[in-house]
Amino acid sequence: MDKETARQRLEVLREQITEHNYHYHVLDAPRISDKQFDQLMKELMDLETIYPDLVTSDSPSRRVGSNPLTAFAEVQHAVPMLSLDNAFSEDDISAYYQRLQKSLGLEEFALVGEPKIDGLAVSLYYEDGRFVRGATRGDGTQGEDITDNLCTIWSLPLRLREKIRAEVRGEVFMPRDGFERLNIVRGQEGLTLFANPRNAAAGSLRQLDPAIAAKRPLDFFAYSLVNFTGEGAESQWEILANLKKLGFKVNKLVSLLNGLNDVLHYHQHISDLRSRLPYEIDGVVFKVNELAYQEKVGFTSRAPRWAIAYKFTAEEGITRIKDITVNVGRTGAITPLAELEPLLLSGSVIKRASLHNEDIIREKDVMIGDKVVIHKAGEVIPEIIRVLREERSGSERPFTMPERCPSCHKDVKRIPGEAALRCLNPACPAQAVERIIHFASRRGMDISGLGEALAAQLYQSGLVNDVGDLYALTAAKLAGLERMGEKSAANLLDALGRSKTNPLHRLLYAMGIRFVGERTARLLAAHFGSLWRVAAASYYELTVLKDMGPQIAFSLQNFFQREETGIIIEKLKASGVNFQEERAEEIQSTLAGNSFVLTGTLQRFSREQAREAIEQRGGKVLSSISKNVDYLIAGEKAGSKLLKAQELGINVLGEEDLEKLLNG
Repeated sequence: MDKETARQRLEVLREQITEHNYHYHVLDAPRISDKQFDQLMKELMDLETIYPDLVTSDSPSRRVGSNPLTAFAEVQHAVPMLSLDNAFSEDDISAYYQRLQKSLGLEEFALVGEPKIDGLAVSLYYEDGRFVRGATRGDGTQGEDITDNLCTIWSLPLRLREKIRAEVRGEVFMPRDGFERLNIVRGQEGLTLFANPRNAAAGSLRQLDPAIAAKRPLDFFAYSLVNFTGEGAESQWEILANLKKLGFKVNKLVSLLNGLNDVLHYHQHISDLRSRLPYEIDGVVFKVNELAYQEKVGFTSRAPRWAIAYKFTAEEGITRIKDITVNVGRTGAITPLAELEPLLLSGSVIKRASLHNEDIIREKDVMIGDKVVIHKAGEVIPEIIRVLREERSGSERPFTMPERCPSCHKDVKRIPGEAALRCLNPACPAQAVERIIHFASRRGMDISGLGEALAAQLYQSGLVNDVGDLYALTAAKLAGLERMGEKSAANLLDALGRSKTNPLHRLLYAMGIRFVGERTARLLAAHFGSLWRVAAASYYELTVLKDMGPQIAFSLQNFFQREETGIIIEKLKASGVNFQEERAEEIQSTLAGNSFVLTGTLQRFSREQAREAIEQRGGKVLSSISKNVDYLIAGEKAGSKLLKAQELGINVLGEEDLEKLLNG
């Protein structure tokens, strides 16, 4: 191919790749397969290798990283990147809203709510629609030039859909599953593990070698548009629409809110979703919607008055480590646990904290008897932040990991490349009980009433040797167990019966396959459609899926090739457990625009099943009653929420009515 033909072909390829990238990352509607996309990228990079002088600044080839830097240049922000004031309670946010009412002279006005991504704020500069520079926030007036690292993020457009000049601001973050995979690889390579996704994202963006950043699973959400030469906007809501139109990924949970009640309900809704989101958030940002109102309210020296971050409460406390014990997990991992003097944090009494593995104990210099600072935010597992070494008396003693499994007393081993010690005995009782607990967990098969104590009883009594035996339980078999009355047995059997209809992705997650979390389970179920197809999938079929690396593929194949897995699957099949996934396109958004509150004890659904079914059909599930709620689903023993709903004239439905709505 001559140079001129190559130039023309490269321009076509760049436009095609940019367009496909937009449909994949922004619209969530890919037009071609990953394999076809990879073929376009290969052709582009091959041509650029032959004709390096034809490489442009916005070429998709920059995604794989450029030459290492010696240092980051400084960037002066044309418009300062201010921080936000914080609110930590309903009283704080109510007082803030009242200040806005006074400043604007209005009783009610619109705000935009956005999840506050726990990542790294960046500013992106575009000239003639092409990405020319990107910088960190720094001190707000001056940041670091991290352009080459930002170019490696596939959801960040290198070429806009309009030829304009603009400065766009947003958040770079690392999704939870990507963070977990990254730490697994780092552990295998003997590298220090990242403490959390935010640190991992920040560390990735500050690599002097962009090729390293290119290997990190970074993502980006845009939320602000400044110095914009395109079509103007009159509100924050319009700015978000413009960003999406230009080719940026905007958080799907942003919402236009009217009045303080909407603000409080939205914060509660996002708080309820928090643990199920694929990325970390630490609060919600509220912004006055109308730009004219923003201008009227103005700024303080450090923050805009028209925006505030309503943070989720994070608490720290000091306690003492009484002892360090170990727990045997469902995959055989031996996890050290700090047994603490009880400490009240975030509304719960903390008695234990995970120390993860021997390396963490050594790195943090943790000893039995130490005074330590404990951190707990929302639903995050308590974590030891630091040891108060200055408080040591000399009576503290080091902890040594066991040489034998505390459950089955077999030797434990550290597999090369892994941080954890493992019991490799498949018949280990502790692992069997943990697998039952995981299978019945809320995010697994959601079998209410089947917790740690009952799981241990079922296993020790010989009634349940593996999860396939759960569905063979009867009232007669349960009658001999401690604290298992007739009503408790009936409730457990009802929960087991309901769990049989769960979608495939819940079953895949519940089976406890190593490296298969909720997101991966959903991906597998959506792609293959049935358990049989997942079990029969080849290594190639698995690895060609997005975000499905060799480690997950090997783990899946190993799991389904085991004899004991086949036995469990046959038991589940005989019991009538659902092995299919209902395709997303087959579920109509019949409840879009409607909001629900669940109260009382539901008999036909668990709370999680009802929530999932409503949200699949486009509805919203809120936690409290207000005039904005369309339906209250009332089970047995419905209390104050039912009374309040009746006072407000809200439609009150039973479970039969909910079923009709779901099936309508």
